[in-house]
Amino acid sequence: MSVTLAQATTIVDVALKKGRDTSCAPLTVAVLDAGGHLVAFKREDRSGILRYDIANGKAWGALGMGFGSRELADRAGKNPLFFGILATVSHGRLVPVPGGVLIKDEGGTVLGAVGISGDTSDKDETCAIAGIEAAGLMAVVGA
Repeated sequence: MSVTLAQATTIVDVALKKGRDTSCAPLTVAVLDAGGHLVAFKREDRSGILRYDIANGKAWGALGMGFGSRELADRAGKNPLFFGILATVSHGRLVPVPGGVLIKDEGGTVLGAVGISGDTSDKDETCAIAGIEAAGLMAVVGA
């Protein structure tokens, strides 16, 4: 089971609205399904060209490790050698900073992940959570 296009569209649109409502810098939002495939993506005007890669990497890393990128960031600080290895084996796709949030259903099944880049990592994460919750799903930022 994976996040649907309808759910992913809600996540993206609500996350961007939350960004506008909270005066975030232009955001880029990527929603991946449980297999790591892109389901929905939007990049606001003036969002930098690297933002897609960062947003995708936040979501992809959360899926790959099985917990939100806030937890990835915490663990990276405690074990930089291991995260250097992860960067190598993932071909640089893993971005261990907040803003990558797992999407789960009410039973705890991972349906996918959302990654946002554009403002501070904390603000990116807040927008991701708003989008996930608006789609009626559970947001998981840590382990």
